[in-house]
Amino acid sequence: METESEPYVRLATLRQVHQVMADMNTARSLADTLQTVADGVVAGLGYELACVNLVRPDGDLVVAAFSGNPAAEALITGRVGSRDSWERRLTMGERWGDLVFIPHTEGWILDDDDVPQWYTDGPAPRFEDEWHPSDRLFAPMYTPGVQGSACGELIGVLSVDRPRNGRLPGAWGREALQMYAFQAAIAISNARLRANMQRALVRLEREQQALRASEESFRQAFEYAPSGMAIAEMGGDQHGRILRTNDALCRLLGRPASAMRRYSFSDLVHPEDIGTLLRTSAEGGRAELRLGRRDGTYVWVSLRNSVVADAADGPRFLLTHVEDIEERKRRELQLAHRASHDSLTGLPNSAELRSRLAARLCQRPTHAGALESTDAAYGHPAVYDANGHGFDFPGAAAYDAYDHHEHTIAPVEGGRDDGAKGLAVLFCDLDGFKSINDRFGHNAGDAVLIEVARRLTRGVRDGDTVARLGGDEFVILADGLGRADAQDLAVRLRNEIIQPIRAEGRAVRVGASFGIGWAHCGMTADEVLKSADERMYVEKRSRPKQHRRAG
Repeated sequence: METESEPYVRLATLRQVHQVMADMNTARSLADTLQTVADGVVAGLGYELACVNLVRPDGDLVVAAFSGNPAAEALITGRVGSRDSWERRLTMGERWGDLVFIPHTEGWILDDDDVPQWYTDGPAPRFEDEWHPSDRLFAPMYTPGVQGSACGELIGVLSVDRPRNGRLPGAWGREALQMYAFQAAIAISNARLRANMQRALVRLEREQQALRASEESFRQAFEYAPSGMAIAEMGGDQHGRILRTNDALCRLLGRPASAMRRYSFSDLVHPEDIGTLLRTSAEGGRAELRLGRRDGTYVWVSLRNSVVADAADGPRFLLTHVEDIEERKRRELQLAHRASHDSLTGLPNSAELRSRLAARLCQRPTHAGALESTDAAYGHPAVYDANGHGFDFPGAAAYDAYDHHEHTIAPVEGGRDDGAKGLAVLFCDLDGFKSINDRFGHNAGDAVLIEVARRLTRGVRDGDTVARLGGDEFVILADGLGRADAQDLAVRLRNEIIQPIRAEGRAVRVGASFGIGWAHCGMTADEVLKSADERMYVEKRSRPKQHRRAG
């Protein structure tokens, strides 16, 4: 039964509730807000004990704040109850609006679950609405509803105990607790939002500081790197245009930084290395090529590309690391030259000669007499044109490997000269060289070989090859000659060789025998050299011994 003073009590309680709500919304941190929520239940709603159970990210609930009893606070603060146990509590008992009341007559089944709680007992109620120490009253706290829904996500549960008047809360007390839980949910959500914003701001500030430090570190590393560095545009019409270079790259190319910004790497690269540059990918690409210096010379460099962004979603740029490898490249070229050239004369050696000769030949026969043959695999005549390319017939795909090969064909042997040109192979063997070695020593012999190599090189065209097979044997590859041209070349070279040679302070003479062979597809390099060698011996034996050397 309501008393005469109840309206006055309600007004005082409203003032207390207003104050604790104000305190909730002015708390400085999430922890302060949670404690203020628990304290407000005790100070403003007339309960002796209050506990805030907060939902963790994993869904379980932790005792985050407690008010009214220091011993109980020390006992359960920080302990965790599983979500399943809490769901069972919130779905049993009596529903008082959003509140859940579990009377002592039913709550005994909860004594052994894992929800943290304080335990008290007492005698049976003396009157109908008396509060029993084992009664439980929960006020779930939900985030504000969206799009017209009554409530949102569960963020926690308020547990209250021991009403000061010793009675179960009436309609007004229930509504006040429900309203308080709703406002507490708003205060906790706002405190969480503020805490997240503060953490985000702190993290952003740290990231900005780290970014500034990283930018400064990058600037220092870029500017003072011992090897060349460049930043260029990536994508668009200005792709590859150099935006920034460091001092090391400017010194390497002999160009000031202001001038470098007028170029892209394609403007600076050696014409023969353009293809290499274009095939180099932007991300992680590597290449070795030549870049042009201001004085017109070129330097070998190693390029390493990577992609950097101005910001997280900003424009991307190409960062290129340029390392001077001129000395290493020079050594590599020297080693390659030594492997493919004769150490005495500097001419291509036997291996290099065979490589150059093999590069001109394929295994498909194109010489006279083989222009028409039978394709055994398909039983069709294989008819070829003058360059050895076949007409279309079943199975012609087997010859696709030769579609881009210009076949080498020898001029027709015998008869009149029809003007056909081919790849002439002149096999040269010196006459009388052994006697010079025997009489004057190997130093004199070496001087003769060096001079013969020089005269042979001087007597051929720029595109021809003069190679030393070994000993006193030389080979000349001369493309685009007719048979008469090849004979004339052999005569000119022989006349060059027989001129006196200064060796070890004396004048000596050697002669030369030439055999002229012709290379054509269908032959191997060894077969071509053997053919020219045999012709040389035929020519040598056909001349009188006294005419084989000049003296």
